[in-house]
Amino acid sequence: MRHKIYPAARRRIIEIWHYTDKTWGEKQADKYVRGLYGAIDEIASKKYMWRKIEHGDVMGIYFLRYEHHYIFFRELSPKVLGIVNVLHESMDIPNRLKEDLNGA
Repeated sequence: MRHKIYPAARRRIIEIWHYTDKTWGEKQADKYVRGLYGAIDEIASKKYMWRKIEHGDVMGIYFLRYEHHYIFFRELSPKVLGIVNVLHESMDIPNRLKEDLNGA
């Protein structure tokens, strides 16, 4: 299964890299972002890992946790996933997710 990364998710991944680089260095930033992309590949290949969000404002969205972040995605077709966002566990996830989905 292929994946498409939405602009909000792409911005967050770049922000994650910059924050990690500033805090722990370039090697750690590269490692963490590679891990995020690895988790996205895992999602695409193993549907049993998907956890559905049970909230009326964000229908059809699934998520998977990777370390301190949640990867949010939807099935665009049987062969394509749309990665809609990547949010840190400390964020106001429901509101941030709704904001970004409305802008997508």
